Amino acid sequence: MSELRIRKIDEIEIDTVLAEDIDFTGELSFTKPLMIKGKFNGTIRASGDLYVGDDALVEAKIEANVVSLKGKIKGNIYAKSRVELFSTATVDGDITAPDIVMESGCRFNGMCNMIRKVAANDSGEDS
Repeated sequence: MSELRIRKIDEIEIDTVLAEDIDFTGELSFTKPLMIKGKFNGTIRASGDLYVGDDALVEAKIEANVVSLKGKIKGNIYAKSRVELFSTATVDGDITAPDIVMESGCRFNGMCNMIRKVAANDSGEDS
């Protein structure tokens, strides 16, 4: 049996945390890791990693490097590196990423598109 490769992250490793009592609407953009523990509605466009806590509710179109989810996302996810769905995660939307890891028990309602990860020196053109 293959080993599940989701690494649990400690909140103290995250630069910015939107706490449980935060209910934010708008557009988020960030380069360093961000954790959402409350509610967010809007758009996320980031080059950093996004962590969504157990009780969080995110209703957004998401673009990030890594999306690691324990809570609930309603909206499409585009991840440059990977999407991680813990057993408590729920996604209602499409996922596009080169690497997707799902723990048993998570819920995913949508379409999945596995894209090729583009290396820094790869133009994406065939030789």
